[in-house]
Amino acid sequence: MRSELEVADIFRRYGPAYRAAHDGHLGRVERRVMSAIELCRTAELGGHIEACEDCSHSRAAYNSCRNRHCPKCQTATREQWLADRQADLLPVPYFHVVFTVPTEAAEIAFHNKAVVYAILFDAVAATLKTIAADPRHLGGEIGFLAILHTWGQTLTHHPHIHCLVPGGALVDGERWLACRPRFFLPVHVLSRLFRRMFLERLEAAHLAGRLRFSGTLARLDGADAFATLVRQLRRKDWVVFSKPPFGSPGHVLAYLGRYTHRVAIANSRLVSANDTAVSFRWRDYRRGNTPRVMSLAPDEFIRRFLIHSLPDGFHRIRHYGFLANGCRKVRLATIRRLLPPPQTGSGEPAALRAFASRPLFDPTICPCCGGALRIVSALPRLGCAKAQPGPDTS
Repeated sequence: MRSELEVADIFRRYGPAYRAAHDGHLGRVERRVMSAIELCRTAELGGHIEACEDCSHSRAAYNSCRNRHCPKCQTATREQWLADRQADLLPVPYFHVVFTVPTEAAEIAFHNKAVVYAILFDAVAATLKTIAADPRHLGGEIGFLAILHTWGQTLTHHPHIHCLVPGGALVDGERWLACRPRFFLPVHVLSRLFRRMFLERLEAAHLAGRLRFSGTLARLDGADAFATLVRQLRRKDWVVFSKPPFGSPGHVLAYLGRYTHRVAIANSRLVSANDTAVSFRWRDYRRGNTPRVMSLAPDEFIRRFLIHSLPDGFHRIRHYGFLANGCRKVRLATIRRLLPPPQTGSGEPAALRAFASRPLFDPTICPCCGGALRIVSALPRLGCAKAQPGPDTS
């Protein structure tokens, strides 16, 4: 049974004390995230009254905050994004490849989010493209979708990138070369090149003065201390792993729905909250994916949630290779011409139809009788003449 507790409830209840205690260290982005989540779908943002045409049911529908960090504001955005991506799917196996960085690199990223997260994307893209283009592997152009996640199950800072990759490459723009069955690219080769690509870019950013450090990392402003850390990171094994390919395009879309528009924690994982602790469910991956419950002080829970706030305008979903926005339409049309016709009974079209026809929440349908809900009046914002919030870009 799902708890009705929401992140917004925790912010409303304990947010004022958190702001007061951390006033000198709370950034503009974090303040805006807190405010947006607290006000989301409340009278403060205004809204409208809906009434059913066929029965007496009516309800107040308040405006959403549209902030991408809000657990309640991702459903509609995710559904539209998935509908747009459905046309991009190819009838080939898809691989899920994950790139992670060591703790020391994650700490640098925490102090330099915009710079280091961009380096992480760039290093991942360069690694996949370089290895795939090598004739010893695929020898062609691949396409992939990359998604940045910055959290672990317990809300600690754990930046990593999930990549969804069609299993094959476009060779010389005129031939499709499929991967070997259930094998994309050698993980140990990806790991070593990823480490080199990331550290080269990180060193260049430090040399250009683009990295900032404070607190326990202040010493890294010095060239010698930073060089020592880089040498230590070069001796570490960097974790890259590739999961088995998905069974069908329908499974790919289902996966995307879980990963693309996820925030640090969903409301459904919350268990309880009081002045002593906020409790939530998590899975212990190191012990066989065991379900557990963690309790944190409200102040610590809010802190962990806010460390995953992204810089303004930073894109956490990016497309590369033949899936890049500038060439995707033409490249996909070429690849579809080169692919053999799908085998009868493969189940892929059926899986896609099943995904497309799955029941979705429709806010225009009356929950009592199934009739049509119509807007009958507007609800202005409290203390404001405007009824609609401006678009969120955070």
